[in-house]
Amino acid sequence: MSTSIFHNYIAGEWVNGHNEPVVNISPADIKDVIGHYAQADKTQTEAAINAAVTGQLEWQKSGLEQRYSVLMAIGDELIARKEELGRLLAREEGKTLAEGIGETYRSGQFFHYYAAEVLRQMGETADSVRPGVEIETRREPVGVVGIITPWNFPTATGAWKIAPALAFGNAVVWKPANQVPASAWALTEIISRQNLPAGTFNLIMGPGSEVGDALIHSRRINALTFTGSLETGRKVAAATAVNLVKCQLEMGSKNALVVLDDADLDNAVECAIGGAFGGTGQKCTASSRLIVTQGIHDRFVDAMIERMKKIVVGHPLKPGVHIGAVADVRQMEQNLNYLKIAKNEGGKLVYGGNVLTEETDGYYMQPALFTDTTNQMTINQEEAFAPIACVIQVKDYDEALTTLNDTHFGLTGGICTTSLKYANDFKRNAKTGCVMINLPTAGTDYHVPFGGRKDSSFGPREQGTYAKEFYTVVKTTYIRA
Repeated sequence: MSTSIFHNYIAGEWVNGHNEPVVNISPADIKDVIGHYAQADKTQTEAAINAAVTGQLEWQKSGLEQRYSVLMAIGDELIARKEELGRLLAREEGKTLAEGIGETYRSGQFFHYYAAEVLRQMGETADSVRPGVEIETRREPVGVVGIITPWNFPTATGAWKIAPALAFGNAVVWKPANQVPASAWALTEIISRQNLPAGTFNLIMGPGSEVGDALIHSRRINALTFTGSLETGRKVAAATAVNLVKCQLEMGSKNALVVLDDADLDNAVECAIGGAFGGTGQKCTASSRLIVTQGIHDRFVDAMIERMKKIVVGHPLKPGVHIGAVADVRQMEQNLNYLKIAKNEGGKLVYGGNVLTEETDGYYMQPALFTDTTNQMTINQEEAFAPIACVIQVKDYDEALTTLNDTHFGLTGGICTTSLKYANDFKRNAKTGCVMINLPTAGTDYHVPFGGRKDSSFGPREQGTYAKEFYTVVKTTYIRA
């Protein structure tokens, strides 16, 4: 058990917080104290923003090879330490060790990808409509970027925002979720040892009511990227709009996987299991709605139950475990409340949903499967962020597509089918930002755009080359020789 205090990182220095530190406790074992983490206040947040303004002016003048080397070094260390940092991640967030290692490795890939993007930054030229005038366009840093990240992917979400921000010459002020400070601190410690001007990167751990509020209302922030709940996202959008701050939001979801009569049953079940229950169902890309046509419905449900019986829930560091712990007691209470809501609205719990007792005192829940649900039920319209999947029986493909789109969210949507006709129609008409065909709805690549539609996302896409739309501004220059 550690009682060390891990400090914030402001203007190139490790500094203690002005508020009392928080205790970081593992949800898999509430006796496992990971550490005590400093808590910044509004004054320290302003100091971090001021440092970022100064650091960014120097960082934007850095040579491309310096930026490339910095990002490559961060990626190299994340990948080299994936087992160590993946274990830390699993301890504090509750996901399995394999998932923690995988997330850490993927985070390193984000930095490697954007290191390469540093060297691919090129402008364009054009002839003017006026004789003797030439035009060039180039992208320049947007400036100081505020980053607010959630608890479910404590390293990866930070990585896919920080890496492009630094690659394009911006400074960063990062506020991670207070639930998972250890992974954020570990990534910051790696970044702190790189060749960055003081103030270019800042970590401010602290409560949203102070740190987050100061960030979203700041006039010195040039862009703010947020991943979290729809409710909070709306507050962020409203606050940044007052100061005309560029805003990027990734928020809630209610993703669905469609299973048609002609689907490969084994593959459909694996897609549903991985999509609905991976990461304890605590993914914005999770398929909590399973829309199944009537011809395969009964066989699919039976196969799902048999497959779910093989899922092992337990301590995330224990070998052979498929699902780790629920994030914390509040999330567990929310999960159980949604189980009650689903039952009260007429859903039939055909498997799971039990609170489990393990060798360690933590928050463990057996994944749950409901049948006899309709798309209008609360459980199929609100994001539970839980290992709960609900089957919705439909007549045919047309009803399945209509049902999938009947939500105010639109992040991911999947279909299992052997029909090229239905697959092509689905990818064109699913009102989601990402479409998966014969794949789980959860699981995306780092080199292509990510984001949703409707209430799931707002602003430019994340990841891939599309990230430059948020992290840069375009300048057009006219030249008369």
